[in-house]
Amino acid sequence: MNIILDFIKDYGLTAMFIIILLEYACFPVSSEIVLPFCGAIASINHTNFFAILILSVIAGLIGTGICYTFGWFGGGALINTITRKFPKSKKGMDSAYDRFQYHGAATVCIGRVIPIIRTYIALIAGAAKLNPVTYFTASALGITIWNTLLIGLGYTLRENYRKVGEYYIRYKHNLIPVAIIFAVMLIAKHVIKRNNNHRTIR
Repeated sequence: MNIILDFIKDYGLTAMFIIILLEYACFPVSSEIVLPFCGAIASINHTNFFAILILSVIAGLIGTGICYTFGWFGGGALINTITRKFPKSKKGMDSAYDRFQYHGAATVCIGRVIPIIRTYIALIAGAAKLNPVTYFTASALGITIWNTLLIGLGYTLRENYRKVGEYYIRYKHNLIPVAIIFAVMLIAKHVIKRNNNHRTIR
């Protein structure tokens, strides 16, 4: 992990983009450390918060798009290979699949803040042939919530960014309802705005 953090220190936004992309592409990189660190470095370098946030969302969408594509074309064979070579992943994979079957596209959004599930949800959605527009819309919302939270905390805490990981481990179960409420508020705001636009046009 120190190599990754040094890479971000040395190459700034370019390194942040690459590492965040890899994290969302299911590479073994901890977002609870990387995203706050990116926020801290951006803050120390006086980089605009929204610039790093937008960059991180784009990187996240590309990364998760890679996994989604692998899931779409590789499907069950890829998932079976992963669970066979890494038996510990089976529990997380099964949990992601069960939630996806029950909640559909909402799981893609909410699953971004649920440990383990967030790692595999892109593969599951791809294997299930979830509509690409639906998938990337739900992913964009979930990624934005998650990145805003972690990058924002790192941006605020700066040199104390490591506390974010500690708080996450301690309070991670409380993040899920917060994320759901935030997601519902954003969706409701979008629906209300769209309805008002329709009324104005009429």
